[in-house]
Amino acid sequence: MSEGSRFVDWESERVASYFGVDPDMGLDEAETRKRREKVGPNQLAEGQKVSPVVMLINQFKDFMVLVLLAATLVSGLLGEYTDAVAIIAIVVLNAILGFVQEFRAEKSLSALKKLSAPTARVKRNGRWMRIPASDLVPGDIISLESGDRIPADVRLIHAENLYIEESALTGESVPVNKTDARLPQGDVPLGDRKNMAYLGTMAVRGTGIGVVVHTGMETEMGRIAHLIQSTETMQTPLQRRLEQLGKILIVVALALTAVVVLTGIIHGHEAYKMFLAGVSLAVAAIPEGLPAIVTIALALGVQRMIKRQAIVRKLPSVETLGCASVICSDKTGTLTQNKMTVTHIWTDGRQVQVSGSGYEPAGEFTIQGQKVKPASNPALKRLLEVAVLCNNAELLREGEKGKLLRRKQEKWRVDGDPTEGALLVVGAKGEVTQERLSGDWKRVKEYPFDSERKMMSVLVENRKGERMVFSKGAPDVLLNKCTHILNNGRKTPLTDALRSQVTETNEQLASMALRNLAFAYREWKGAEPQRESAAERELVFVGLAGMIDPPREEVKDAIRTCRRAGIRTVMITGDHQITAVAIAQQLGILTDRGLTVTGSELGRMGDQEFQKKVNDIHVYARVSPEHKLKIVKALQKEGHVVAMTGDGVNDAPAIKASDIGIAMGITGTDVSKEASSLVLADDNFATIVAAIEEGRSIYDNIRKFISYLLASNVGEILVMFMAMLAGLPLPLVPIQILWVNLVTDGLPAMALGVDPAEEDTMDRQPRNSRESIFARGVGWKILTRGLMIGACTLGAFWMVYNEAPDDLVRAQSVAFATLVMAQLIYVFDCRSSQSIFHRSPLSNKPLVLAVLSSVMLLFGVMYYPPLQPVFHTVSLGFREWALVIVGSALPTIAAGLLDTLRPVRRLAGSRG
Repeated sequence: MSEGSRFVDWESERVASYFGVDPDMGLDEAETRKRREKVGPNQLAEGQKVSPVVMLINQFKDFMVLVLLAATLVSGLLGEYTDAVAIIAIVVLNAILGFVQEFRAEKSLSALKKLSAPTARVKRNGRWMRIPASDLVPGDIISLESGDRIPADVRLIHAENLYIEESALTGESVPVNKTDARLPQGDVPLGDRKNMAYLGTMAVRGTGIGVVVHTGMETEMGRIAHLIQSTETMQTPLQRRLEQLGKILIVVALALTAVVVLTGIIHGHEAYKMFLAGVSLAVAAIPEGLPAIVTIALALGVQRMIKRQAIVRKLPSVETLGCASVICSDKTGTLTQNKMTVTHIWTDGRQVQVSGSGYEPAGEFTIQGQKVKPASNPALKRLLEVAVLCNNAELLREGEKGKLLRRKQEKWRVDGDPTEGALLVVGAKGEVTQERLSGDWKRVKEYPFDSERKMMSVLVENRKGERMVFSKGAPDVLLNKCTHILNNGRKTPLTDALRSQVTETNEQLASMALRNLAFAYREWKGAEPQRESAAERELVFVGLAGMIDPPREEVKDAIRTCRRAGIRTVMITGDHQITAVAIAQQLGILTDRGLTVTGSELGRMGDQEFQKKVNDIHVYARVSPEHKLKIVKALQKEGHVVAMTGDGVNDAPAIKASDIGIAMGITGTDVSKEASSLVLADDNFATIVAAIEEGRSIYDNIRKFISYLLASNVGEILVMFMAMLAGLPLPLVPIQILWVNLVTDGLPAMALGVDPAEEDTMDRQPRNSRESIFARGVGWKILTRGLMIGACTLGAFWMVYNEAPDDLVRAQSVAFATLVMAQLIYVFDCRSSQSIFHRSPLSNKPLVLAVLSSVMLLFGVMYYPPLQPVFHTVSLGFREWALVIVGSALPTIAAGLLDTLRPVRRLAGSRG
């Protein structure tokens, strides 16, 4: 038996005896001091804090950052102080972004601590007093009432109509009716421990007294805090790929640069000039702008995602969505609306369907597809009257108290119990509202609901002085108190046959995962009854109402889109299995082959058994926070990239452990938001699909400009390398290499970062998170285009130099122009894994403008006299420009023909 369910099957006396406390007296001060010294204060520990200074310094330990710092030193040695300052600015910017993200992420536990109650009402030395909740110790006797936040884990020893809102902890969609009775022996799931109250949850109705059994980190909330502390944040696929890329670049760049320098010296070039050329090549080979462009691409993607209601908290995690293969989704408030809604009514022997969802009072009543108005159906009208008058909730339009306005697109809310709110909404749909009924009826007396009677009744009186008792409650209990039934609008005896019909209907609705309530009434004459037992007898049964927290209307299409994109949706909820299965089937999550597992079943499974079944389980019901974490890790072991959505405190550990944690922006707790990478501003599961599309598009764009940058840099290195092997003069001087690196690697690469998504983005399978960034044709493209660019540039240089060996500057100018133009043409080839003609150039106008601006800058250094000696250029004539255009276009055309012989596979590979 788990520690959390240890006391549920004990009698109250045994619990008090175990903790050595008299419930009538409570603990004394000496005993509480002794226990506090032993267990510590009733607080959630935040773990070892990292100093903000250390956190900032850690940002500079990244491998790519070290490469950038090395590039800064090289640029400074060359006297290129502008480059050095730019690189340092990039490093500092990345460090600040990383620091802010890490600092905000570590606020999870601070948000968790806010859920702790500031004070508690405790009995000490025989009298009640209010003390700081941090002073509570195990064995303290505390009292609870409506509006109190529970200050510790408590075993209830007295409960009077006590309801506690536990959705943040258990996922239960409605407040839980608590009891002080012992429960059957066994390992009881968290959501079924009806005689326990837990730290951080909220009492919404009734009163209670309990014994504190756990404080601080020993509470259920403390266990979640421990899980958050001990859970490692996953490194995103992009971070892993860029780290690998940085290592590859530094090794390759230094090796090739060394070969070029040595080859040049061997062929008679001056060592100093070759050293400068080699250093220039090293700077060019390491695309120091890559991290900045990645950051800009992610930031621009984030802006697009904000417009689609997805708020990104951690930039690198954006692209992780692109390889997500499983979405583990909480049910309550994520897949469903977290608003109880009456969908079925049974009265007068007929079943009535009710349309509409949520708290907006808009919907229709139909019987076998035919519309019906409650005003013309006496039994249906009476049921709605009972539901609305025997009710303590309020239906309000947002910002307006006490007014029920029928206007479209208004936001509605319920003050009070969600179940009673659902009854007010269905009444309003039938034009039976509290406002209208208050003119005809007034409440004389209320007999409140309690857990023993499982009923609530009110005595009401109309303008004529006629009195009625209206009752609602559990169907089996209420039916036993009825002697008559409303049949064909008339009061008739409740025969055994009719009683069986009601029972069967109740079971039928329950099998649809509906929560059912029954309604009855009786005429009352004489003095008002003082006891409920007198009022609640010889009742006339009116009917049943079945309600459910309905699915969000747009979720079904979103899940269908996910399936088309190769993404599986898994429901993980703390709610009951029947409810979870019904919702999963409606949404298309649970297929014929899919399995459903409860938390108890999961707890009994061995790790190996569970690992074998995890790919076949589509619904998890009645699970604990530890179970959610176990599920996420098991899926990750199978090679899946897991997105975990949720809104409650109980979701936070799994959200943090997942590859991409997604929290609800409206209903989500601060804890879940702080642990997440992505927040849905509209709490809409469909927004996840939009975010995934953006994530895939962003990663595609990152691959595009990596392909562009590296192929361009390979071309620069190869033109120098091949020239040295051929014994030719330097085709490019160091300042030209740096200029090409600055201009062509800047605006055009950034423009690729905002390239619109391709049409088939959501028709592809998720990419394998373990694939190299050079996979699916990118490596081939870099090599072929780089080789072609280098060869054509060297060819153009040789042709001009061969004609006029004495005019080296002119040959270098042609090579310089050819290299720049070849890269600017190639940038359009990077937009698709197919040919350059596959996409219209005008569909990315920023790229067209970037290329035009780079061409204008090229003309400036070629034709502006003051710049010519700086960049070692001369003005070129028509013949030379013709050679430049042919030489620069040939790499893309020739490589495109090679691609037709070697088709590039667009879909991601199968998962390992």
